Amino acid sequence: MSPTSDLDPSHLVLTLSCPDRPGIVAAVAGLLAEHGGNITESQQFGDPLSGLFFMRVQVTTQAPADVLRADLTALAHRFEMSWQLDLAGRPVRTLVMVSTTAHCLNDLAFRQRSEGLPVDLVAVVSNHDLLRPMADFYDIPFHHVPVTSATKAAAEARLLELVEELDVELVVLARYMQILSDDLCRRLQGRVINIHHSFLPSFKGARPYAQAHERGVKLIGATAHYVTGDLDEGPIIEQDVERVDHTHAVEHLVALGQDVERRALARAVRWHAEHRVLLDGTRTIVFR
Repeated sequence: MSPTSDLDPSHLVLTLSCPDRPGIVAAVAGLLAEHGGNITESQQFGDPLSGLFFMRVQVTTQAPADVLRADLTALAHRFEMSWQLDLAGRPVRTLVMVSTTAHCLNDLAFRQRSEGLPVDLVAVVSNHDLLRPMADFYDIPFHHVPVTSATKAAAEARLLELVEELDVELVVLARYMQILSDDLCRRLQGRVINIHHSFLPSFKGARPYAQAHERGVKLIGATAHYVTGDLDEGPIIEQDVERVDHTHAVEHLVALGQDVERRALARAVRWHAEHRVLLDGTRTIVFR
């Protein structure tokens, strides 16, 4: 991970969505040009179903950020835009939640340390103490927050305290085997990514590999999605699959599936951190 101080303050990423109409691209490009902007990457999509337009632009400019933001605010009012402007490549402050399974946490921490995954892992929160040594190995603060039916509200309150104290921008459920309350999902809407060990919408809930084995599937998969109050129903960011056959027992499916899970989750986290994922109702637009 590159520290924020090493980033180029003139290299920015702009994302936006608004009702689709003529002139949006020209208006955005023109505004950036007026500020001496050089567009280094641009992607856009008009969704005929929702009637919305989505755009992601990377640009270099020496214009003062407050001036650029003021002009973008005026443009947003004109086109009814929702928009975000950030430093390109800035590590997103991320909290990872786990239970007892290590592969996703290990993969994210390794990629952050060795492969430039643009996140800053500021905490690991777990309802068990088993993965504390792994967090210690990667020098990530570990917080043991037990969860029972009687303590669930207190545990979620503690999570929100950590999100506030640590200025957390993204929460990753890296095989955290607890269901978040509707209230917590609403408060962190669009900021929580879960990895589900199944190719949703099939085999929701617990023991999906056993369910898949019982149905004799020929493909197993994993789904990274935003968390909502509806279990395993949130907008899908990424999915991956592995081919299997009748010779694979449940434990073989689990072992293969763990590799699929970590790959799908890492891509989803990267794309979110790079501001490549925009919400479109119950779906996502992913500018890869």
